[in-house]
Amino acid sequence: MEHVTDDNFESEVLKSEKPVIVDFWAEWCGPCRILGPRFEELSKEMTKVKFVKLNVDENQGTAAEYGIRSIPTLLIFKDGEVAGNIVGALPKEMLKAKIESLL
Repeated sequence: MEHVTDDNFESEVLKSEKPVIVDFWAEWCGPCRILGPRFEELSKEMTKVKFVKLNVDENQGTAAEYGIRSIPTLLIFKDGEVAGNIVGALPKEMLKAKIESLL
């Protein structure tokens, strides 16, 4: 699982040729730990999409820029723009369906 930072967010997410799903998370966040394995599984199943994680404690600039107020929050980027968001630790199948609907 690739981790992005404030420094490489533009090159890895905004300039990506594939749609990108960014998991905004933190170590101390219980729901984030629940979502993590589901996110990892989907990253292996949905190969037309790039899955990355961004630690909000270590990368506050990007989190603030996108108005992340609660975690876990997933933002889906297409062509450098936010195409949708998902907040909370959804079950894997619901998460997959929501991602597919936003792509």
